[in-house]
Amino acid sequence: MVRVLPFLVRRILLAAALVLVVSSTALLSVRLAPGDHLAGFNVDPGVVEAERHRLGLDRPLVVQYADWLSRAVRLDLGESLKYRRPVSQLVRERAGNTFILGFSALLLATLVGVPLGVVTGSRPHDVASSVVQALSVIVLSVPPLVTSFALLLLALTTGWFPVGGYAVDAGSPGWIASLSVHARYLVLPIVALALPLAASLERLQSRAMQEALAEPCVLAAFARGLPRRQVVWRHGLRLSLKPLLAIYGVIVGSVLSGSFVVEIVMSWPGLGALMYEGLVARDLYLVAGCAAVGSLFLAMGVLASDLVQALVDPRAEAAT
Repeated sequence: MVRVLPFLVRRILLAAALVLVVSSTALLSVRLAPGDHLAGFNVDPGVVEAERHRLGLDRPLVVQYADWLSRAVRLDLGESLKYRRPVSQLVRERAGNTFILGFSALLLATLVGVPLGVVTGSRPHDVASSVVQALSVIVLSVPPLVTSFALLLLALTTGWFPVGGYAVDAGSPGWIASLSVHARYLVLPIVALALPLAASLERLQSRAMQEALAEPCVLAAFARGLPRRQVVWRHGLRLSLKPLLAIYGVIVGSVLSGSFVVEIVMSWPGLGALMYEGLVARDLYLVAGCAAVGSLFLAMGVLASDLVQALVDPRAEAAT
């Protein structure tokens, strides 16, 4: 039987360490870069220095980091230098949009990629399977940035979907209802993010299916004369899902990293766009807050993947 509690405690501690390392690295990177939030302000130098002192930007790096860390462990991410609002409030408003985009893309990619992987894995030498495999390799070779620009060009050419802005604001009341009304604004970001994910899932599922169909229990099912469709979609699929579940957390991480690029290109108001705004403004507290929540999403995805894998296969827990 899987000892779930010790396993869960270890994973939670690793998740906390991941969030701390990522957010600290983001903060220190912005802080160590030349200039700061007030660099380039065309005002009286004395006023700039007074404002820099008020914001604490003139303090030594060690002191500034220690102060931020002491507040961060109490879930206080500080105040945004650009927006003059609590970072936790800004992140909370945008995190919902990133979650909707990422979850929708992951769902679409799973519904497309896994069945295609079952088909190509069960019939690897079929002409249709060869075409799907070739398309998957091509899609995986194209960066999300290029995919996003290609979809934008398609939308501009055909006029099928709106481009050049977003229609919802997660900070406004009733934004979920607004999202349902303006769902067309989500189509391009979801497709841009889901395409490489679906290709990855198809390739992974195809290899896993080929290995599953070579298992003795599956070969025995074929020998008993069971219909091929039943063997593939019932017995083979069940066995092939274990390897996929083992790396699903990594896939969640790729959703997050890819969504940042897609959000910026597609003007979708999520954490990626907010983090970009923070980087441009040298808003170190905003950047650190976005990085913290982004790494938290990743840690939660990895944790969920590990738990499912441990429950499905107790040997996974013993190996960690």
